[in-house]
Order: sequence, then structure tokens, then C-alpha cells
Amino acid sequence: MKEQFNTALGNLYEKLIGWFNAIIESIPNMILAIVVMVAAYYAAKYVSKLVTKLIDKRVEQKSIKGAISRVSAVIVVALGLFMALGVLNLGKALTSLLAGAGVVGLAIGLALQGTLANTFAGLILSFRKKIQIGHWVETTGYSGEVMDINLKDFTLKEADNNIVIIPNKTILDNPLKNYSLTTKMRVFIECGVGYESDLEKVEQLTKGVIANTFDQVKSADDVEFYYTEFGGSSINYLCRFWIDAESMLEKMRAKTKAIIEIKKAYDKEDINIPFPIRTLQFDNKLDVKASNLKEAFANNQN
Repeated sequence: MKEQFNTALGNLYEKLIGWFNAIIESIPNMILAIVVMVAAYYAAKYVSKLVTKLIDKRVEQKSIKGAISRVSAVIVVALGLFMALGVLNLGKALTSLLAGAGVVGLAIGLALQGTLANTFAGLILSFRKKIQIGHWVETTGYSGEVMDINLKDFTLKEADNNIVIIPNKTILDNPLKNYSLTTKMRVFIECGVGYESDLEKVEQLTKGVIANTFDQVKSADDVEFYYTEFGGSSINYLCRFWIDAESMLEKMRAKTKAIIEIKKAYDKEDINIPFPIRTLQFDNKLDVKASNLKEAFANNQN
């Protein structure tokens, strides 16, 4: 019994001596691993600031800038961690860590599929020069000014001051009309004049009014004017012209101003803008006599 105890004690002593020697031998590697982690920490700070400067002019959204800088810092720290584990000869631990990270990443990706899709869509939208904060856009049935683009959603403010929040993935997967990419918009005005009107005079008057009302229209020849149809109570026409505008509000203001000035000019020249007229025709003849009216009135009294 005593010999077995001495043998076990000797084995334990040898094991402790082996561990101590291994620790002593690995001290340089441990110091080097610590230096690598400290260097990775400071490198992550530097890379984060550098990335922020690089994307500062390309991305206006602060949330996107912060997210990209943090992701870059995490990547640098992760690389430092892998290098430190490699210096410590922990290859098996490194392999297990990578395998575990892959499994965890797959599970998180499946669980947060919609959220991650919106996040990546937000990153893509942030780097698109054709979609910027302040632009007037129309998409998925909504039209308004772009107020914010973050990692989750796309925010619009409509003309009636309502805020519309749309998922980034929806914006990326659907057509988007950007009115702010061009500095000009075409205004369409549809109207009609009476059949008794002098059509040539109406055309010249309308084109002249538009040219005199808007500075962007150099002359009456720049205004397009077309008669479109013989309507039920009027001869209808289409008038269109270009203005300097980047939003639908400017276009609506220009259209309103044009309608007001056209109406004033027509009233001054006695040009009629007829409203729809409906004629009711009765084929049967009504026999209305005074005697019949008296008899009907007497019956009602009884």
C-alpha cells in the first residue's frame, strides 16, 4: 500500500514538474501572444478611425458609419486573437473555435434572415450615389423626401408631412424613381375650350401665357401644345413645358401657377372653358292641364 502511494506521489510530482517546465518554456510565447493582442487592440482603433475617414464623404448616415467602423475593428481584433492562439500552439483550440463560430454564425443567420437582409440592403443603399438623404423619390406607392437610411429601414417624408418607414430590402427589390437626379421636370396641363373658340388664338395665347409666367421657358416656341380630342362639351388640349425643379412640390406649385394665369387670360379674352353639360330627353309627352292639376290637388287634400 505504501509503495503504491509513493508511486502515485511520484507520478504526480513528475506531472507537476512537466507542467512547470511547459509553462516556463511557453512564457516567451505567452508574452508574444499578449503583445499580439495588445497590438491588435490598438490597430483596431487605428483601422476604425481610418475606415471612418474613408467613408465619411461617401456615406452620410452616422449609423452606417459607426456600424462599418465597429465591424472593421472587430475583424482586426479577431485576426489578432487567431494569431495569438497560433503563437501559443493551440491549433486544436483554434480549429474548434472556428468550427464553433461557423455553427453559431449559421444558426444566427437562419434566425435573423430578414434582419440581416435589411442590414446588408442598408449598407448597399448607403453607398449608392443615386439615392441620398434629401432626394425626392417615389417607390412602392409612396413619394416623398428621403429623411434617413439606416441599417434597418428607409424613411420618407411625404408631401402631407407623414413619415413612411420602409424596410431596406423592399427598397432594394423594387423600382425607385428619383426626381432629384435631374434638375428639370415637365409640367402637363390638360384643359378644354368651347367649340365656338378660335383654336389658333387659344394655342397662341396659352403658349404666350406660359412663356411670360416662367423664366425657365425662353419663348412660346418652347411650349408644346396639342389638341387631343373633340370632347362632349369642349375641344380638349394638352400643354406641356419644362421647369427647373427637383421635387414634386415644385412641380405642383408650377402647375397651379400656370392654371391660374391661363384662367385669367381666358377670362380677359372671353374664351370659354365649358363644364360638362348633360341633356335629359323624355320621349313620352306629359299632358299637363290646369284641370288635372286641380283634381290631383283635391285628391291629395282628401
